[in-house]
Amino acid sequence: MNPVQCRMARAALGWGVLELAKEAGVSTQTVVRFERGEALKQSTIAELRATFEAAGIEFIAENGGGPGVRLSPHSKS
Repeated sequence: MNPVQCRMARAALGWGVLELAKEAGVSTQTVVRFERGEALKQSTIAELRATFEAAGIEFIAENGGGPGVRLSPHSKS
C-alpha cells in the first residue's frame, strides 16, 4: 500500500484521518505522516492495510494503469 492508495481507501470508506487512526490503533499524526509520503515502520503500514482489508477494501497492484483500490463485493459498506 502506498500513500495515494491510503487516501483512496479512506475516501472509498468515507473515513477521515481520525477514523482510520482509531480503527488501526495508531495516532492521527502517523496517518498524516504516511499520507505525506514519510517513512513508517513496515509493521505500521501492514496494520493500516489490514484495517482497510477488514473493512472491505481490496488493493489493486500496478498493472499498467497504476495502483488503486476497490470495495470488495463482500464488503459490509
